[in-house]
Amino acid sequence: MSADEYADLVAVGGNVLTFDARDGRASGLAARAGRLVAVGTDEEALAHAGPGTRVLSLAGRTVLPGINDSHLHAAWLGAVWPDTLISENGLSAHQGRLLADEESRRAAILRAGRICASLGITSYTEPGLGPGEDDGETGCFSQAVLDTYATLAKEGELRARVTALRLFGTLDGPSTLEDVAAGLDAPLPRTDPAWLNVTGLKIFADGIPPMGSAWTCHRYTSGGHGSLLVAGADDAAREHNLRAMIRLAHRAGLQVGVHATGDRSIDAFVDTVAELAGEHGPARRHYVIHGDLVNPAQIARMAGLGMGLTTQPMIAAATADWVAGALGPEVAGTAWPLQELLAGGVTFTLSSDGPVTTPDWRAQVAAACGLLGERAPRPRLMARLLRCYTTAPAVQDGAEAWKGSLEWGKAADFCVLDRDPLEVAPADLPQVAVDATVTAGRIVHLRDGVSLD
Repeated sequence: MSADEYADLVAVGGNVLTFDARDGRASGLAARAGRLVAVGTDEEALAHAGPGTRVLSLAGRTVLPGINDSHLHAAWLGAVWPDTLISENGLSAHQGRLLADEESRRAAILRAGRICASLGITSYTEPGLGPGEDDGETGCFSQAVLDTYATLAKEGELRARVTALRLFGTLDGPSTLEDVAAGLDAPLPRTDPAWLNVTGLKIFADGIPPMGSAWTCHRYTSGGHGSLLVAGADDAAREHNLRAMIRLAHRAGLQVGVHATGDRSIDAFVDTVAELAGEHGPARRHYVIHGDLVNPAQIARMAGLGMGLTTQPMIAAATADWVAGALGPEVAGTAWPLQELLAGGVTFTLSSDGPVTTPDWRAQVAAACGLLGERAPRPRLMARLLRCYTTAPAVQDGAEAWKGSLEWGKAADFCVLDRDPLEVAPADLPQVAVDATVTAGRIVHLRDGVSLD
């Protein structure tokens, strides 16, 4: 083996959960130029070691593919952490324009990168950046934030890979068909898609059930059924404009993520994708964001159309009583059907919506287990939920060929845990420590007091 064929990094003596198609395990890894060149025994990994290779001793620690948070407002997170919206203090201390210039934007994104690295997060989706928020209150979702991401990516300063959706309306607010049509023609910064990939756009279809603003077939206890946020004179016009937005993006070859919590909003999205699939072929990884009131029939249709759904277990747990108050306990009891989503064939991802909730995937997975009524260790269920934070988000990103699992030739993105998460009770998962995080074969986080050399 020549000097330029030696691995940059080798890790041995571990419990490597590959999350490949066979749910394989290994003990060693080797990485060169940011890609895995060996996943197998210690001997197979060490065969790639040379004079300049850094060799890590995992000492029985567990290795997972890098965590991918499929819905994380990282720039906003970097501006307000450690506070979150759903917490004891909320975000009341962070009023006004938080990111007003290039310096503050860089600082927030870089800080978010450090936070993510400390949690084992090697990829995330920024779900909505663009000119619709240029005059937004916080400055955390503007086109300038996307431009700053592009600059940091070119400079090699990002610690995690970023997928981004553009936003041509306002966050949690209205958008117009005219603005979306004009925005789709706007040029994008040139970047390496392995580090910053702008895959499409986000559309806010409706609000949320507790506020009575999700568009639903169910009747709110206060009256009415909610409505779409998309601009239009009435429900029919708003739905027409929503469908037109989705068609424009689909025909441009773009991914569409629709913030849709009500079942009527979800129906409008799924119906449109079904029509487009008949005209133009399969969906382009389109997915529902949140999907609080999604029902089993919709899940089945989405699976058949190649659609996905990302939801946030901690939001579901925190707002369940509010949904019951808004729509009644019977409807609330059918909200967030995790069991059906896990079994339904959709590309189903778990995420944080940080800083609405904590970006800590361990707390999110524990909350998902709570919603499923699981308290004892269940390795198969835990592995399935962890795939919702690794392999499934890679599919949502259109990147499953090169990231999301630990296999030869894929990205050397992984996190090192002090214990095997498959063997712990869900309530104990948040105490499983992230000892190290590796992105593209580079150690981007090492927990204080931990040495792997």
